[in-house]
Amino acid sequence: MIRYLEPWWLLAVIPVLGLIGVYVLVQIRRRTQTVRFANVELMGKIAKKNPGWKRDVPAAVLLVGMLIMSTGMARPAIDTQEPTERATVILALDVSLSMEAEDVSPTRFEAMKESSLEFVDSLPEDYNLGLVSFAKTANVAVSPTKDRAQVKSAIKGLTLDRATALGEAVFSSLQAVQSVPLDGASEAAPARILLLSDGYRTSGRLAEDGASAAKDAKVPVSTIAFGTDQGTVDIDGETQDVPVDRKTLSQMADTTGGKYYEADSVDDLNEVYADMGSSIGHRTVATEIAQWFIGIALALVFAAVFMSLLWSSRVP
Repeated sequence: MIRYLEPWWLLAVIPVLGLIGVYVLVQIRRRTQTVRFANVELMGKIAKKNPGWKRDVPAAVLLVGMLIMSTGMARPAIDTQEPTERATVILALDVSLSMEAEDVSPTRFEAMKESSLEFVDSLPEDYNLGLVSFAKTANVAVSPTKDRAQVKSAIKGLTLDRATALGEAVFSSLQAVQSVPLDGASEAAPARILLLSDGYRTSGRLAEDGASAAKDAKVPVSTIAFGTDQGTVDIDGETQDVPVDRKTLSQMADTTGGKYYEADSVDDLNEVYADMGSSIGHRTVATEIAQWFIGIALALVFAAVFMSLLWSSRVP
């Protein structure tokens, strides 16, 4: 079914319809005057040699072409079904102040961003990718999308804040996964969560609760531990120890069926999505067909000019 993306342009049809009306009136008036004042016997002989329909056809074809062309200005389109990959990966990045520690060069935070950007570049282009950042709370920074530039820009713009809501990060990631449209599929999109953190929860729901929710949703959480036991940060003028909670991060991965990594072993991150599989949905896309209207209109205009030149040696 044809629909119009800019229906207001259909108003361009009105002048053409007016022109058609004027043409019809002129032809009626001409025939009336001809019958009233002309020699009927002589007119009949002329009509046999030059039938009136040859005069009207080129004009009619031209006006129809103009009508189709003016309709094309409203951007006619038809809805088509386009296949789309629904498989989804969520990056959950720790932006707590402890990530400012310099035990991973140049800092945990910068190393995490660098690893994340490399992961974005390695992910298959047809997969959806979302971004969650978490400190005291967790927020969906970028909903699942195939726009890698948007995700990379958001990663580069991350800033640090207080506290670490590890469990909330998983819950927000699951929420992002659920936002992926079904697109005609009968089940949720296959998904993975990749969580990068130094591990210690200081805010929000427990990490165990988040892991349990991810397990129930059948969404594996792979974790990457950034930092060492010697890490320190300066907060409000005081030096604080910020060791890495490897146990929590490892348990989260084990509980959900994900993988656990250290910051120095992130070269094999393709394992995160290697066994994820695929889920193809179909979304409705408006495909413009204005070029069809323009092509048909031009063909009619050329036909009108050709017929007029052939029959009367003039352009209508």
